[in-house]
Amino acid sequence: MADISSILIKEFKLKPFQLENTIKLIDDGNTIPFIARYRKEMTGELDDQVLREFHERLVYLRNLEERKEEVKRLIDEQGNLTQDIEKNLLKAVTLQEIDDIYRPFRPKRRTRATVAKEKGLEPLANIIFDQGDLNADVDDVAKTFIDDEKGVNSVEDVLKGAMDIIAEEISDNPKFRKDIRKIFIQSGLIVSKSKKEEDSVYRMYYDFSESVSKIARHRILALNRGEKEDFLQVKLDVPEEKVINYLKGNVIKKPAVPVSKYVEEALEDSYNRLIFPSVEREVRNELTETAQEQAMKVFALNLKNLLLQPPVKGRTVMGLDPAYRTGCKIAVVDDTGKVLDVAVVYPTPPQNKTKEAKEIVSGLIDKHNVDLISIGNGTASKESEIFVADLIKQLDRKVYYMVVSESGASVYSASKLAAEEFPEYDVSLRSAVSIARRLQDPLAELVKIDPKAIGVGQYQHDMNQKRLGEELKGVVEDCVNSVGVDLNTASSSLLSYVSGVNSAVAKNIVEYRATNGKFKNRKELKKVKKLGDKAYEQCAGFLRIQDGDNVLDNTSVHPESYESAKKLIDKMGYTLKDVKEKKLTKFNTEVDKRSVSSIADEIGVGVPTLRDIINELLKPGRDPRDELPKPILLTDVLDIKDLKPGMELTGTVRNVADFGAFVDIGVHQDGLVHISQLSDRYVKNPMEVVSVGDIVKVKILEVDAKRNRISLSMKQ
Repeated sequence: MADISSILIKEFKLKPFQLENTIKLIDDGNTIPFIARYRKEMTGELDDQVLREFHERLVYLRNLEERKEEVKRLIDEQGNLTQDIEKNLLKAVTLQEIDDIYRPFRPKRRTRATVAKEKGLEPLANIIFDQGDLNADVDDVAKTFIDDEKGVNSVEDVLKGAMDIIAEEISDNPKFRKDIRKIFIQSGLIVSKSKKEEDSVYRMYYDFSESVSKIARHRILALNRGEKEDFLQVKLDVPEEKVINYLKGNVIKKPAVPVSKYVEEALEDSYNRLIFPSVEREVRNELTETAQEQAMKVFALNLKNLLLQPPVKGRTVMGLDPAYRTGCKIAVVDDTGKVLDVAVVYPTPPQNKTKEAKEIVSGLIDKHNVDLISIGNGTASKESEIFVADLIKQLDRKVYYMVVSESGASVYSASKLAAEEFPEYDVSLRSAVSIARRLQDPLAELVKIDPKAIGVGQYQHDMNQKRLGEELKGVVEDCVNSVGVDLNTASSSLLSYVSGVNSAVAKNIVEYRATNGKFKNRKELKKVKKLGDKAYEQCAGFLRIQDGDNVLDNTSVHPESYESAKKLIDKMGYTLKDVKEKKLTKFNTEVDKRSVSSIADEIGVGVPTLRDIINELLKPGRDPRDELPKPILLTDVLDIKDLKPGMELTGTVRNVADFGAFVDIGVHQDGLVHISQLSDRYVKNPMEVVSVGDIVKVKILEVDAKRNRISLSMKQ
């Protein structure tokens, strides 16, 4: 544990108290959101992202130690444990290094070397590999190992078997493998050739090579997918002569003796037959893992920015799920997300019942005072947008529309959750409800969908699904808990991401609410089935109650700090009623008259907690998303044919990748701002410049209407 502690302190630049407290908090079963928000004094204010990375690294290092002990035990049980092996195990810093050390002792399937050993050829292999001066000719020594019963019928058979043993011993040497892996990475090329003549999205890789050490991570994933789909043949091209010379320098003794030629032959066989295929696989796996980790980080950040998009509050919204033959499904929801009305209209081909559709849609707009129309961006979206833009020009009231990503809407609408929520509607109408609600409150609606289906990642289906799921679940948890959840309106899906609340407890909360009416205070949570003291401690601060018994229940002040909050309010000359009515006009002035640290001491909390309490008292019920730029609402439609190079437009960033950003400029085809066009300065990572949801100004560089490609620039 001492080694783990020193590694973590160095890597995360922590003080000893931060390390000890954070490990204890994690081991005691506290969630990351809870630790980040309510244990700042103990962690030295580490944020949720750092805490997740810390937790991940802690688990890896603990697994590393367990694996070291396991390998040590397994080698010891074979009677092969030496001080050198123990020392090497102690120094190992990756699971790969431990596997290299264990490799010679791992039980093997029958190999050419194990067969040769069964035939009694290991003593001769040792004699040859030792490269000492033989008193007799090698062939004469080899004759003594001929044994017809064992299938060793000639000198040639004997020497071949001995060299097989030597080849495997060279291949199993952990130092050789480590150094050769380094040569592959530093000097190798990753090369791909086409396996098919037909055109495809992999065309740029039909005759491609790039340095292993420099290749962009997204290209690794593209090559892997092209190989998997049988469009590409991918391999490593490495300096074979350099590797062979390295092995000779470490294996062939100086000066060479006659038997050295057999060792050299075994060495070359070892490289070609055993080392190259194995190390190539290991290097490619390592490249893939690194690329996947980077892609997961990009996906996670995109997802976070998407989930934290500002909600459109206080508006009645019409959701429109476009289609051709089956018609456009419509759902009208009120400002709380409750469904008011549904309909199906046919303004698109082949029916083209535009007049009838306008009558139905305008009737619903008038009936329910619709302010916004949310249009899904799938099939028939373009025609639906033209229909809506034309319609709202003819209305007496001001109505705006917005095209939203419908990624995952069909997944949600066909889910068990959607069936429970809307048993009276068919799948397509549920999808229209989801499209409306994701404009009203993206976070509350998108948590109902598997994060992998939301459409802001790259190559997500090619990744380690368990690892990706864990990464994205952590993102959703952090988003939900940073915003807070209305205890009296939240779905069980949303509640299940609250710190300390699992899906079973989330359902119990909804069930309690349905049976007993709205929660009036946080203490009532303790009456919910299976929500014990630990779960209450973890979740209470993240759950909000509007218009409840206590205004503090509508803040992120934790119940454990209520007494301190009341002391603070009293000391500043205010009351809880003043907090509720937002009458703390001179509160900051009163705080500024004294030092924050002295106030913290007086009321019995740490300075970070005091700051959080002050912020919450000044803005009870605050939604951090309200401070972000609002989404762009439209009244007219733009076509890709309308675009000309040099035009300047405003758009919304929909996705960010390693190579650039995709921006929605309102023409149903996102334009690409290549990484080289993101800024006047050099950009290493697009996320230094843009995030999903950003409103940005772009200039049209090039339009290819035939291939639906738009090149954009954000350079000034």
